[in-house]
Amino acid sequence: MKQILLAHGAGGRLTGDLVRDTFVPAFGGSVLSQLGDSAILPELPPGRVAFSTDGFVVEPNIFPGGNLGEISICGTVNDLAVAGATPLWLSWALILEEGLDQEKLAVFVQGAKAAAELAGVEIVAGDTKVVPRGKGDEAYVVTAGIGVVPPGRELGDQRMQPGDVVIASGPLGDHGATILACRHDLTGDELKSDCGPVQRLTQTLFDHNIDVRVMHDPTRGGAATTCNEAAVNSGQRIILEADQIPVRAATKGVCELLGMDPLYLACEGRVLAWVPEHQADVTLAAWHQFPEGQGAAIIGSVHERRPGQVPVTLRTRFGVERPLDLLAGTDLPRIC
Repeated sequence: MKQILLAHGAGGRLTGDLVRDTFVPAFGGSVLSQLGDSAILPELPPGRVAFSTDGFVVEPNIFPGGNLGEISICGTVNDLAVAGATPLWLSWALILEEGLDQEKLAVFVQGAKAAAELAGVEIVAGDTKVVPRGKGDEAYVVTAGIGVVPPGRELGDQRMQPGDVVIASGPLGDHGATILACRHDLTGDELKSDCGPVQRLTQTLFDHNIDVRVMHDPTRGGAATTCNEAAVNSGQRIILEADQIPVRAATKGVCELLGMDPLYLACEGRVLAWVPEHQADVTLAAWHQFPEGQGAAIIGSVHERRPGQVPVTLRTRFGVERPLDLLAGTDLPRIC
């Protein structure tokens, strides 16, 4: 069994072997294959540059529905996509622990490769560092991504208006519930992460000329936290409808068993979009044509916020509203 050695991060022969034998065959497009000190990119399409960076420390690093490599690509692509950008290029830097099984590293690499191909992006730069045994946790990934927002496209929380609806692209809480279940040995065939790129979902809304006010991907803190941030930034009030929020039975079961709320659990392949109410049906139809959007549903609405009102409430099937506040402290660490 081949393992990662400190020498793999020293810049010498073993580093070269790792790059040549592992990374270039997986990611080696026209830019990365040049192996220069910097990636020389083609000219950007017209529009404004969108730039995102992220770090990934998920535990476990292989889970039902994904792995560290896959989630690192999806997370960065999705941050660009919900900003209205077309994701184009990514960098991918690894921090590996001495002793990591190279077969596991290959799983991360193939996961990243598959996610990049599905998202239509190119990994154009990377780096590898190795820390001594016991000084890391097998592997971490740091990414950066570049995309372009086409001319005339404007998104932002401030565009949200009373009367708009909130639409989720699919069931909520799957990723957080899956990670939590793995840590408690509760995994089952029906429970897996929603990890995946969302740019097909975001782009189709623009293709259908929908006046998208704002989009977010509800990662850490889940949909409840995302809605709170959007409501505070916009000055509006969001009411979520408890009986309209899609949650898979397996995710609901984990939450009931461990005392969690799926609205506060992370998603890694979902979009929350705020659109005018009269365009809700078109939005749903556009998303339902994709496998990753077939569970899309209207989950709430936007209202004028008056003095003394909380930003986000959940309305039960009995018509009673209860506040949905931000998390106080850490709910579920190391989920991405």
